[in-house]
Amino acid sequence: MEEKTLSAVERKRLGKGEAGRLRRQGKIPGIIYGHTQPTPIAVDAYEFGTKFHRISESTIIKLRVDGQDHDVLIRDFQEDATTGRVTHLDFYEVEKGKMLRTNVGVLLKGAAAGVREGGVLETFVHEVEVECLPVNLPERIEVDVSELALGHSIHVRQMPVPEGVRVLNSPDQVVCTIVHKRLEEKPVEAAPAAAEEAVPEEEAAEEPAEE
Repeated sequence: MEEKTLSAVERKRLGKGEAGRLRRQGKIPGIIYGHTQPTPIAVDAYEFGTKFHRISESTIIKLRVDGQDHDVLIRDFQEDATTGRVTHLDFYEVEKGKMLRTNVGVLLKGAAAGVREGGVLETFVHEVEVECLPVNLPERIEVDVSELALGHSIHVRQMPVPEGVRVLNSPDQVVCTIVHKRLEEKPVEAAPAAAEEAVPEEEAAEEPAEE
């Protein structure tokens, strides 16, 4: 797995005002936590955006803070609802030689046989929780669906998990399945309004007024 690097500086001043000032300077405030005391930091927004087009919990990053390296995962982030820009990052520091738990994305590959038969591929699991050593952490788990027939499913227990990785999801959890296309229901035409029953002339005629 390709190692990704990122530079950061430790933040000496905290608070919303300071965080806003950093963002205006093109920085992203963040924090490192894990087995050590939480460390507030800031990373360059341009460098982060260039190197990380997609934020994943399964990518170990070598984060260099003022010349000191930390192996971290991105555990959480915040972004501006209007612009989509990342406004805060939470990094989790991992320890070499110690087991870690995190989420790994599931990627379906291939053209399913059941789809060629007229079915529809439905996906229920987009990521799984795994436990492994940092060195064994896969960036994603790829599942080949090319042989998946109509009416059949792939379960978690059938996924090709790399050596040294344990999936913590239920083995019976359905990852994906091929189902029959739902028949489109034809719109029910409204029944023509029933013709009003003719009122007998005798009933329709007004009764003579009593004198």
